[in-house]
Amino acid sequence: MKSFLCAAFFCLSLGGVCAAQQNPADTPVSKEDVEKYLQVMNSRDMMTKMVDAMSKPIHEMIHQQYLKDKDKLPPDFEARMNKRMDEMFKSFPWDEILDSMVPVYQKHFTKGDMDTLVAFYSTATGQKMLRELPAIAAETMQTMMPLLQKNIGSMNRNLEQEITAMVKQGQSRSETASPQRNN
Repeated sequence: MKSFLCAAFFCLSLGGVCAAQQNPADTPVSKEDVEKYLQVMNSRDMMTKMVDAMSKPIHEMIHQQYLKDKDKLPPDFEARMNKRMDEMFKSFPWDEILDSMVPVYQKHFTKGDMDTLVAFYSTATGQKMLRELPAIAAETMQTMMPLLQKNIGSMNRNLEQEITAMVKQGQSRSETASPQRNN
């Protein structure tokens, strides 16, 4: 009986040790794992394509601005602004931006998560997703831009009205708080 209890205790002890071991998939993701994911995602190329895709709606926005204010703007406004926007996008530190993303991925994903993502983006569907994403982003940006412009304009007008009202309210308070002296 004593040996049975010892054997049972020993088995339970081993079970606790086994349960305490961490599943390798739940371990923190390494910098190298994230870099592998970013590589499978073709992140550098993807960023370039996304910027190119976003530039069309931005050029359209510049064109609309020109049409709206062309009597106040120089004739080469549109060409200069488009060139400047393109230069700004090309001069962005894209490699640094990608490097800065690594700790964020490390914070939110485990090694198992990252392995799963790498496996997905290595499939034909994952690669199609990556190929189509710039076009999807461009089309989304194109459909959103008029809505954003409309709402931003409305929001700006509302804020300007509120600020004007607050300034008037502040001026009337200061006038009543400190009456004018007659000399």
